[in-house]
Parts: sequence; structure tokens; C-alpha cells
Amino acid sequence: MTVDEIKNGIVLDHITAGHGMKLYKLLGLDNLDCSVALIKNVPSRKMGKKDIIKIDAAIELNTEIIGFVDPNTTVNIIKDGKNVEKKTIELPQRLTNVLTCKNPRCISATEQELPQVFTLADKENRVYRCLYCESKAKKG
Repeated sequence: MTVDEIKNGIVLDHITAGHGMKLYKLLGLDNLDCSVALIKNVPSRKMGKKDIIKIDAAIELNTEIIGFVDPNTTVNIIKDGKNVEKKTIELPQRLTNVLTCKNPRCISATEQELPQVFTLADKENRVYRCLYCESKAKKG
């Protein structure tokens, strides 16, 4: 399989195998008007298998979503066919409008204009809790 290099854009690399499609959907990459390649189960010396996403455009990405789905992902910025910047992503301390509180009595459920805010409660187990009612977020 051959996927052409990109001249200007972004490469999401070191995505845990199987997480690429979830990132694709949550980042809204299906709505872009440029070439986007999702390559699944690529052989990797470090990881065994990994996913890669190539975006043939210089766009802003929500790093909260990337860190939530897979904090081991690296974001490579490509300009003129060369990797000019490599960003490492970490598990975010706070997520805004990424998760939705499932507690029907939470103020965020009744006040629609309030942002859905979750804070990291347990880094080791990747547990997030609603800022307003402390409900535990369901893993997605």
C-alpha cells in the first residue's frame, strides 16, 4: 500500500492500533475538504502495530481530544514536505465539550448553554469527573 507524502499538513503518528477511527470521528476529519488518510495496523518496532492519520492541510486540531483518546500520539507539522515540528500530547487535566455528563440531575443537563467540563480525577486509570456534579465520565 502506498500513501503519498504530504507537502503541507499534519501527521498524527504513534496512535495506538484501533484508536485511529475514534480520533478521526471525534476530530471531525470527515468534514474536511482536503485529503485525509487513515492507515490502520501499520507495523511498528516500538508498538507492534499503530495507526497513522495524514491530513493534507494545515488546520487547528483539538489536542484535548487527541490526549483523551490516546496521549501517546505525536503531532507532526509538515511544511514544504519536511517535518518542521513534533508535538507530544499528554493526558489533559481538563476536557471541555468532549464528553457529556450522563447525570440527568446535573446542571449541565438542564442549562444547555453551559459547557460540558470534566476534570482528571485519576491519571493512572484515566478517570474524568464532571466539574458540576462530580459524576464519573463513562469511557467512550
